[in-house]
Amino acid sequence: MAVYSLYVINKSGGLIYNRDFAEAARVDTNDSLRLASIWHSLHAIASQLSPVPGCTGIELLEADTFNLHCFQTLTGTKFLLVVDPHASFIPALLLRIYELYSDFVMKNPFYETEQVIKCELFDEAVEALVRRYLQQAQA
Repeated sequence: MAVYSLYVINKSGGLIYNRDFAEAARVDTNDSLRLASIWHSLHAIASQLSPVPGCTGIELLEADTFNLHCFQTLTGTKFLLVVDPHASFIPALLLRIYELYSDFVMKNPFYETEQVIKCELFDEAVEALVRRYLQQAQA
C-alpha cells in the first residue's frame, strides 16, 4: 500500500498545499495547480447535478492505478489524498490530516486564511502521520 500525494485546496479552488510522499507521484507545479482547479470545478458540478438531496460533491475517484479521496470541510477547504487502490482506512487518515491542519495551520497566528500553507510543524506532523499509517498497514 502507498500514499502518493496530499493536496489542500481552498474554497476558491486555489492550491494552498501539496506534498508528494512517493517519487513516482511527483508532478510539476503547473500540473498540481491544474489538478486543484479541475477538481474544485468537478466537485462543484457534481454537487449541483446530483439527484441526491444534500450531496456535497465527489468523495472518491477510482482509477486502475490510484484512488483519489476527497474530504471537504464545512468551510469549503478540500483535502485530496492520492493513494494506492488497495489502501484502506483513508477517510480516517484524511480526518486526522484535517485535525493536524486545524492544530498547526489554523491556530498559527502568522497564517492568513486561504493562503499558501508554509508551516514546518504541519509538514513534519503530516509526514510522521503518513509514515505511521504505512507502518501499520504493512503490519
